[in-house]
Amino acid sequence: MLSAVVLICAVTLQDCTLDNARIVMRLPAESGNAAACFMHAQEIVAQTSISHELGADDRVKIACVQASKHPVVR
Repeated sequence: MLSAVVLICAVTLQDCTLDNARIVMRLPAESGNAAACFMHAQEIVAQTSISHELGADDRVKIACVQASKHPVVR
């Protein structure tokens, strides 16, 4: 099973990591495949107030990872 981590950074998406993300959201839902994971994460981000508060330099990165290897969010 895959679960999503949403990172919001003020750097390029390639440089966006857990260490330099301004905001990190761990999504509780799990998906069976990568496409469903990404689509579900995009839907959740669009429905939250955070999508309306993004700055001009903010970048949103979604990572779908094995649920058992999900990082601990700070």
